[in-house]
Amino acid sequence: MRMISRRVAMGSGLALTALAGRAAAQTGDKYVIGVMGDQSGVVSDVGGKGSVLAARMAVAAFGGQVLGRPIEILVADHQNKPDVASPIARRWFDNEKVEAIFDLPHTGVVLALQQIAREKRKSLLVSGAASVEITGKSCSPYTTHWTDDTYALANATARAVTKGAGETWYFLTADYSFGHDLERDASNTIRALGGKVLGSARHPLSTQDFSAYLLQAQTSKAKIIGLASAGADTVNAIKQAREYQVDAHGQRLAALHAFVTDVNSLGLATAQGLIITTGFYWDSTDGTRAWARSFMADHGRMPTREQAGVYAAVLHYLKAVQAVGKPDAAAINAAMRKMPVDRFGQAASVRADGRVIYDIGVYQVKTPSESTGPWDYYRRLANVPGAEAFRPVADGGCASAQQASQ
Repeated sequence: MRMISRRVAMGSGLALTALAGRAAAQTGDKYVIGVMGDQSGVVSDVGGKGSVLAARMAVAAFGGQVLGRPIEILVADHQNKPDVASPIARRWFDNEKVEAIFDLPHTGVVLALQQIAREKRKSLLVSGAASVEITGKSCSPYTTHWTDDTYALANATARAVTKGAGETWYFLTADYSFGHDLERDASNTIRALGGKVLGSARHPLSTQDFSAYLLQAQTSKAKIIGLASAGADTVNAIKQAREYQVDAHGQRLAALHAFVTDVNSLGLATAQGLIITTGFYWDSTDGTRAWARSFMADHGRMPTREQAGVYAAVLHYLKAVQAVGKPDAAAINAAMRKMPVDRFGQAASVRADGRVIYDIGVYQVKTPSESTGPWDYYRRLANVPGAEAFRPVADGGCASAQQASQ
């Protein structure tokens, strides 16, 4: 098992502060948080070391300490396996005095850790996993969800692209719950707006050859081919769609779950014209640009929405800790749900179910000639207000949110 965890002590800046770490170890007077994610596997590019850096940046921005204690960050690789993540979380909570865990890019891991965090009265702030059920029937008063979920991604894409009966869709869907959720939620919105879903082709996880599925999509003559998948499946489908010249036949690709790092690896010549939905793009506002350039100076890449979510979550959590005045997870989570959220200068909020609400942007990937430089990849098509993008709290089945509203 290659699971490792390491300590990162934070002082007043981004550099690791060994002296503060030694002093904290001697006195036990430190405030410990953890970043748990994929440090070396299939989604390490969108989280991984970049998520750790984002947490460090947030701690530094906050001043390096909270409640008069230096803040220490523990880091672990959960390998995208609940049976690896669970013992790490228990050890962190019981022996390492970790108060909150951030990142968590795997739904199975989140669902397993929600039970542990509830038992131990500790906080989870999720920026990687995308299942809408994290704040639905599986919700917890100790969990908040900081980045786009499957409902918001599918719903916002469909809202921005579907203009009525003339819009027709065909889905290439990864054949597991994540892909099914994306297709279902997008289809519901498309039909509600008067569009039509002409069909779908479901493919196994980690499909290498999309030729048969793309042929079915072309035969359908749908105007939009929706990619209800993630990671390598989405990237492979886009590459092969370019080879099959689907755009030459008047069809457009809409990726319901893709990252700026995917576009970077594909290149604009291949990804151009692709429709992408995300709640964070580095070149959206002065606030996102300033933070992203600082991040890139250290990381060498622009941040993904997962990494940006870690930064916003750590900063908001520390503000709530300071406001509460003690490491009481129940009180801290209640405070987080009441306090306004600052997402790089843009306002957001945390609902009773733990869902963070903000506007979602729908973009089209630029052509090589439109791009003005490195990482200048997106042109905005639409902005979907958070109240319209995310599933209404009443439809989620979150028991703690229903109790809070009574």
